[in-house]
Amino acid sequence: MRNLLLDTGRLLLFQLPGEKLKELGQAHFYLGLLGTWLAGVGRYWDHPKAELAQTLGLGSLGYIFLLSALLWGVIRPVAGPQASYWNLVTFVSLTSFPAWLYAIPVEKIVSIGSAIRLNVWFLALVAGWRVALLVRFVRLNYQLGWWRVVVCCLLPMTAIIFLLAALNLEHAVFEIMGGLRNQTPGDGAYLVIILLSFLSVWLFPVLLIAWGWFIYARFQLRKPNAV
Repeated sequence: MRNLLLDTGRLLLFQLPGEKLKELGQAHFYLGLLGTWLAGVGRYWDHPKAELAQTLGLGSLGYIFLLSALLWGVIRPVAGPQASYWNLVTFVSLTSFPAWLYAIPVEKIVSIGSAIRLNVWFLALVAGWRVALLVRFVRLNYQLGWWRVVVCCLLPMTAIIFLLAALNLEHAVFEIMGGLRNQTPGDGAYLVIILLSFLSVWLFPVLLIAWGWFIYARFQLRKPNAV
């Protein structure tokens, strides 16, 4: 258990070596599931309109499997067979621990305006932390160049926000990521949502084209040399 907790701590602090990232095992997976479940329960424990699945943390558990499937679907064609889904979902589950910040009931401590601003900062901190961890994981685990790493990490995220924006569900971005509630056009949170949507609409097609080029280049390299 001590080594397991040490590995998790080093992973979250960007200290776990690449060879260790490849060896994340069943025990790491179970610890990640526990962390994800607690983060999910903590996120909605004070939400008056939370559904039963959210209150029980089931939504967060399902989310890591869906997100990992999306990431794997993007990374696998670029990185090749070395990209293991279970290794990836174990890593994603272990990055859930920073999301425990969402369990702090700031709405009960400060005013609604201040609570929204704090939740925005929590969202920025947790999202930035987890994205940075993902970039490091993809870089070390699959030995990809920086451009491929950036595209593989950002494409799934922009795809989610692009789809939600296309469906006029921008607020769902924050509901999924940060549990923010009751945003209005005058809130800073609302402006962040609009900014994320705007950037994703422009970035998504560019990243998609780059991703397709990387896949094409990989298969070109695999072709036998012409005689």
